[in-house]
Amino acid sequence: MPSSISLQPQQHKALLHLYRHHQRPELCHRAPILLLLADGYTWDAIAAALFTSTSTIARWQQRFHDGGLAALAGHPPGRRPLELASYWAGRVVCWLAEYTPRVFGFLRSRWSCALVVLLLWRWYPLALSRETVRRWLHDADLVWRRPRPVVHRPDPLRQAKLRALRQLLTDLPANETAVFQDEVDVNLNPKIGSMWMRRGQQAEVETPGDNAKRYLAGSMNWRTGRLLVTEGGKRDGALFVRHLEQLRQRLRRYRVIHVICDNARFHQGSKCKRLREYLERWGHRIVLHYLPTYAPETNPVERVWWHLHDEITRNHGCRSLEELSDLVLRWLENRNPFQIEGSVYPSATAA
Repeated sequence: MPSSISLQPQQHKALLHLYRHHQRPELCHRAPILLLLADGYTWDAIAAALFTSTSTIARWQQRFHDGGLAALAGHPPGRRPLELASYWAGRVVCWLAEYTPRVFGFLRSRWSCALVVLLLWRWYPLALSRETVRRWLHDADLVWRRPRPVVHRPDPLRQAKLRALRQLLTDLPANETAVFQDEVDVNLNPKIGSMWMRRGQQAEVETPGDNAKRYLAGSMNWRTGRLLVTEGGKRDGALFVRHLEQLRQRLRRYRVIHVICDNARFHQGSKCKRLREYLERWGHRIVLHYLPTYAPETNPVERVWWHLHDEITRNHGCRSLEELSDLVLRWLENRNPFQIEGSVYPSATAA
């Protein structure tokens, strides 16, 4: 193959135009290779001037001989992707999204890139690297993150209960109110969460060793989002009854207070004597309604507790339960009223 090429005047002019004005950088790089070859420069001189390799020069010289100037725009930069690569990438994405490793005979509960490499080698065999598999997964918009735990015991009466609650909130009279109630535990041993730290230096969160707890019973007003909180040392019927009494006193303007809560044992008058006695006296003002079982997503106050843990109790660094409780109560006071999150129920309207 000759080490130079011959260009017609119109070809020389077209290459100069590509070099000076074209928007594709690969064409701006290919054009001067041909121009310098036509001027008689050696491959070594061209490689040094354009910071390229002699193999690249040989490739574009041969393509010019085979296809002329049209060959310059016919190839994207870099290697051509293997035709089978997209096929295997699709298969891998399907495996990870729909199956567990045990389906393929591995004693593993979740996939890793190394496990996919091993599977492809054992079954087909294909020799790939973990980084290739990781690139396939990223290209398919798969990410490595913690899944959301869900209870696989749906309430058979879920839809009926939700319809009844939606109807209650839709038809709520102005002289009645509804609150969503739930308890949360505040632990002196902090919940550990992600935080910024220097690479290679794992940050430390001090823990007291001996855990201490305090419980909060909270109710979120459906119309206003305002949260009423009662502190207690135990999560039991006594705390729940004290909280109901606080609701009764604080919400005197309403003839009936509808309390929507979960199915905890101490929330049910048939199972908690203290609650049964309280409802016998104040049942005309306090009416309990129950959420579907195993469905925390149907209780808007759960989102308040989630934000509380995310912003306050994770990595809190408090040295005493009193310090932590004060921090929690100040956060609740500053954030009150809260936005009612979720779309399970109809939008609240002012009384």
